[in-house]
Amino acid sequence: MVHVGPVTEVSFPAGVEAITDLAPVSDGAGPSWLVLDGGGVISRWNPAAGTCSALAAASVPDEPGHQAWCGHELRRRLHVAASARFAAVVNDYGRLGEVIDLRAGRVTMTLDNDGYHEETVPFSIAFARHRGQDVVIHRTAWNRLDVSEAATGRLMTARGPTSYQSGEPEPDHYLDYFHGVLYLSPDGARVFDDGWVWQPFGYPEAWELAAWLDGNAWESEDGPTKTGFCGLECWDRAVTWIGSHRVAIEDTGDDETPACTRVFDLTQAAAPGPGRTRQATEIALLHGPEGRFFSDGTSLLSSGAGGLSCWDPLTGARTGFTAGFTPAYYHPAARELVELSDGKLRRAQLT
Repeated sequence: MVHVGPVTEVSFPAGVEAITDLAPVSDGAGPSWLVLDGGGVISRWNPAAGTCSALAAASVPDEPGHQAWCGHELRRRLHVAASARFAAVVNDYGRLGEVIDLRAGRVTMTLDNDGYHEETVPFSIAFARHRGQDVVIHRTAWNRLDVSEAATGRLMTARGPTSYQSGEPEPDHYLDYFHGVLYLSPDGARVFDDGWVWQPFGYPEAWELAAWLDGNAWESEDGPTKTGFCGLECWDRAVTWIGSHRVAIEDTGDDETPACTRVFDLTQAAAPGPGRTRQATEIALLHGPEGRFFSDGTSLLSSGAGGLSCWDPLTGARTGFTAGFTPAYYHPAARELVELSDGKLRRAQLT
């Protein structure tokens, strides 16, 4: 089982007074962090080496007319491609964002998810690699995801129609689904979508990226690799991949059912009935994990309730606890968890 090393602290780099968000970077230059500061500047920071260099500046509008839903205020979020060449800055619970070429310091794509209950979900976006190039998966309507080339913005998933007006026939492949947070599997093969359906009801789904880009433009709507998990009272909750085939999902419960964590295996998906999505197999139900979820590929880690807990995802046994350390970020390549606290980065490595 995983072990959490000692927690150490390092001050924010010179010139960075406030960090809005972090994103892990791992390329030929070694593991480090992309930093988005309060002024929109994106820098690359290596806390171990003590180096920090500004790369670009974001220019995403603030969306002053935003109306918070269930306490979800508009917030800036930073995403980075595996190659570390491209980053995206988006407004979670808003509709706008942009993709930036960090080498050239220029915007390659402006993003707009077209609104309509965008306040209910963080911005749907994820970087992926396909046939040697960086691509961006992004929401272009409440019920539509697209994939574009990060370098040029070229649309790779042209299809239609995906919507209709009153009095018009419902188009084939129509998806009555609000896309949510996207989580790419560690091997980059699958997309997990933490979305919801009306009347507000969480219903996460997943599908294979290659099937979407190499043949079926409708894969994210109703393709044969589309896999459901479970119906939930809510969405936008703790989720993590455990390896590339298992997913842990927080279930906040209801008046009759206590909160729990449900673990699913996509390799054991049940065959679907006519006109239905196949279903991943639930392999464990855990009581105890809460807060943010992370995984090193084997164990489940939860950051909340005064500290960081480690769990066996099959038995539900808690195998470790680090009091007073509540990380919000995980760097898979460095196996490092970090917490931002009073101008310092608190960090611990998994062994």
